[in-house]
This record gives sequence, C-alpha cells and structure tokens, in this order.
Amino acid sequence: MTGIHPTAIIDPTALLAADVTVGPYSIIGAGVEVGAGTVIGPHVVIQGPTRIGRENRIFQFASIGDIPQDKKFAGEDSRLDIGDRNVFRECCTVNRGTVTGALVTRIGHDNLFMAYTHVAHDCVVGSHCILANYATLAGHVELDDWAILGGYAGVHQFCKIGAHAFLANNTAATRDVPPYVMAAGAPAEPKGINTEGLKRRGFDAEAIARIKNAYKVLYRSGLKFNEATEQLGALVLEQPELQLLVDFLPRVTRSLIR
Repeated sequence: MTGIHPTAIIDPTALLAADVTVGPYSIIGAGVEVGAGTVIGPHVVIQGPTRIGRENRIFQFASIGDIPQDKKFAGEDSRLDIGDRNVFRECCTVNRGTVTGALVTRIGHDNLFMAYTHVAHDCVVGSHCILANYATLAGHVELDDWAILGGYAGVHQFCKIGAHAFLANNTAATRDVPPYVMAAGAPAEPKGINTEGLKRRGFDAEAIARIKNAYKVLYRSGLKFNEATEQLGALVLEQPELQLLVDFLPRVTRSLIR
C-alpha cells in the first residue's frame, strides 16, 4: 500500500482499500473501514467502529469517529457511517452514536463540511449538504438533503432541518426548519424561501412560485398547524414539489420556527 505514509499508524484490524491514501502522522484506529479512492491527509485521527465510503477527502487535523461528547455515554458499541464523496476540511469533528439514539451517526453522500464544523452523536445528515466554517450540529439533529448552514450557524439537539433549507450565518436553530425555508437570527426565524438555491438546483419559475404559496399557507394564512398541513396535503397531486414539505411536517417534534 504505497499510499500510506511511513509515519502513519494503522491498526492491524483497520480495513483500507488498496488505493487509499493516508498522510503523515495520521492515526487509523481499530474497527475502521475506508473505501476506495479516499484520501486522508496528514495529522488526521479516525477511530472506530467507523465505516467510510468511496472517494472521500479528509483534510488535516480532522477527528472522525471518536466517542461522543455526551456525559451519559458509557462505552457502548456505537458507530459512525459515512457515505461517498464527502469532503471534511481542516479540524472537522464527527462523533459516533449513543444508546439514547440509534447507536449510530450517519452521513450520506457528496457533502461539504468546511473547517471547524462539528457533527455530534446520533446525527443523521443527508446528501449534498454544505456546512460552512464553524457550523455545529448538536446531538440527534436531522439534516435533510441539500440543506446549507452558513458560518457559525448552530442547530439545537433533536432539531430537524428540511431539504433545501438555508440557515444564514450565526443562525441559532432551536426549532425545526421546514424544507425550502430560509432562516436567520437567534433564535431562528423564517425569512421566506431559499429561492436562489432552488434556481441553482433546476427548479423552474412555476415550481418556485408554488413553493412560495405553500410558505404563505404555512406562515401567513393564520391557519393552525394541522389545518395548514391538511391544506398542503391536498395540493401535492398537482404540485409534486410540495411532497417534501408534506412529508416533513409529521416529523416535527420541536415545533416549527416562527
């Protein structure tokens, strides 16, 4: 395995694909699996049980798969599961799960975790998400596909952030954020929908207009939560882009941002 620097320390039980690259002074612990094409930079620490998929890139000083920062953790056999083509920039930290969750922290595919971002125990991160510098997910957070967190944004434990949502820099999300919604402030407040992000992802003008109308139903119609949910559900057959929103609303546990 010529891609392993001689100063790297690899536990004998770690399973690395033949073309994995490991930089100087990195440590790969017991129970770690790393898929083909993954590049691990210098001074990285990866602890197991952790599974890392294909073509990931982990930059220097990242800490991946260490024990949770949870005082209730008592050494249970929890794990971290990372998909393919994710990028973890300098000093990222990602922790394993706990017995109070599903004993696993999960990360999907094609995500970008910028420098100093943190993913705590039992989080579930979808695919194509971006966490800008210092963005932080507390324990048990669910981050759906294509969500974006600006720099220094923080998400309270057990909160859910819907698909295509956008949290501005320094936002503190203490409640659930629906799909498509742009949020800002501390505590977070809804500021409309993520129009620019939707344009970049190929949503046409008609679909964006329908999502804006759904936002009005949810936030400006004066309807109660159950009434708004029912009204939006009735629109899905003719407005399929609302399916993400309709599927999200029953998952809400910490109430929606207001």
